[in-house]
Amino acid sequence: MNMLPKSISLSAVLEKTGIALVAVSVFVLFYTFYPVIQAEVGYQLLPRGNEKIVLTETELRDRQRENPLRANEVLVPVDEAFGIVIPKIEANARVIQDVSWTIPSVYQEALSRGVAHAEGTALPGEEGNVFLFSHSGVDFLEANRYNALFYLIDKLVAGDEIILMFEGKKYRYEVTKKEVVSPERLEYLKGEQDTKMLTLMTCTPAGTTLRRLVVLAKQLD
Repeated sequence: MNMLPKSISLSAVLEKTGIALVAVSVFVLFYTFYPVIQAEVGYQLLPRGNEKIVLTETELRDRQRENPLRANEVLVPVDEAFGIVIPKIEANARVIQDVSWTIPSVYQEALSRGVAHAEGTALPGEEGNVFLFSHSGVDFLEANRYNALFYLIDKLVAGDEIILMFEGKKYRYEVTKKEVVSPERLEYLKGEQDTKMLTLMTCTPAGTTLRRLVVLAKQLD
């Protein structure tokens, strides 16, 4: 006579457990992909063919005396010592210099503060490859945290502009190519040593660590 209540009780427990697991799964998916969706929606709302002008604080002050600009027409680099600005996607971030790309604890700490500059690669203005990355190789959830700054670089095409600030000086680059590669493709770190170039790398698809998206650009003198 006591078996029926136990059976009902077990069924209820299993049902509640299933509901809890589904809820957790939905939360994990939301936590992982919400920044991706937010970035995509924000990009779609940006005006097309009317990118903001990138001006340093000094340039902006000088410009305002002659021909005042509205705040929504200008991007001011967040860090003129070492920073990156991409007008098309309105990315504007600090760059952390000389970050080890082989030690997860080191580059994850750096990526929590900005975009990482790979240790041993060129600096803006030098011959060689300036290699910047924003990604995590830890797990699915960590990718969400560390990928945010570069979610939209897949929107870049040949001819788009990227600006690096270094020691108060502005360096302009033009995108030449982008491609998706396996995580084992390390030749992009070296790049072409006899030219001034920039490489951006992030994980793809956004919110995962499955493959790498690489954007190549050349410095404009």
